[in-house]
Amino acid sequence: MSLSVFYHPDFLNHDTGKGHPEKPDRLIACVSALESSDFAMNLEWKSPRAATEEELSFIHTKQHIEHIKKICHSGGGYLDNDTPVCSNSFDIALKSAGAWLDGVDEVINKNSAFVLSRPPGHHAEENRAMGFCLFSNAALAATTALGKNGVKRVCIFDWDVHHGNGTQSIVQNNPDIYYISTHQFPFYPGTGSQMETGKHNNVLNIPLQAGMNSLDYLKKFDEHVIPAIQKINPDLLIISSGFDAHTRDPLASINLETDDFAYMTRKIQGILPHLLVGLEGGYDLKALGECCKAVAGVLINNAGEKRGGKRV
Repeated sequence: MSLSVFYHPDFLNHDTGKGHPEKPDRLIACVSALESSDFAMNLEWKSPRAATEEELSFIHTKQHIEHIKKICHSGGGYLDNDTPVCSNSFDIALKSAGAWLDGVDEVINKNSAFVLSRPPGHHAEENRAMGFCLFSNAALAATTALGKNGVKRVCIFDWDVHHGNGTQSIVQNNPDIYYISTHQFPFYPGTGSQMETGKHNNVLNIPLQAGMNSLDYLKKFDEHVIPAIQKINPDLLIISSGFDAHTRDPLASINLETDDFAYMTRKIQGILPHLLVGLEGGYDLKALGECCKAVAGVLINNAGEKRGGKRV
């Protein structure tokens, strides 16, 4: 068995400045953990393409795209108080979005895909960058997937500790895309109450109290997330995989352990064997590497025939 991992060293060149939690070291930790794993030979590393501006316009306004391009190509700056960009960030964000699109194609071809890219995306709204995010990678992947090879329903499950306000705001009006989120609440960005259900009852928010432990979290996962996915019966499932719900993460207060992310991946694979998992948050470097390794190890079990552990 093998797993396709979409990654490029260019992702390290998105410079957020000294002391910023969304830093290149995050991806270095992920890559290092996978390359040193006992299943490293079962990983097929693939260089992603860049998304086009036309593809981004499926979910973002032209003004939003042009605004980010202008700031980046003028030398960089801040899109909001938390979201700095450098001169290369626009082009890197295009490649980050493209990695998720490549991941869609991989899953449609019956292979699981793990996208290790930055900047992340689930806070980016149609016309607004925020929370370290420039473009909404998961929403773009889901929107683009519809109609491909018979894909009629897409489900996004977001286990990042922060609510994916951007993903939700973009997909909630599309009856063929379903968004499920577990997240600390009340917390940044302030959205994600149970009352937010989408225009077509296609949004399920599961707010979690600060301090929640693994046992209580997984009870909610088993009782709410899994039945919801089964009811949706999606043709493609995307996991917005932030690992900041880990107990060691410095930016939040949910106490999941590394094995909990593997457990959730395994349970979801019982519904759909081939998944697109894309990195969102996660800011403790050791925990981040451990979680990537744990999830990748599960994905390999159903990722298709072994193709060689090589970079393509």
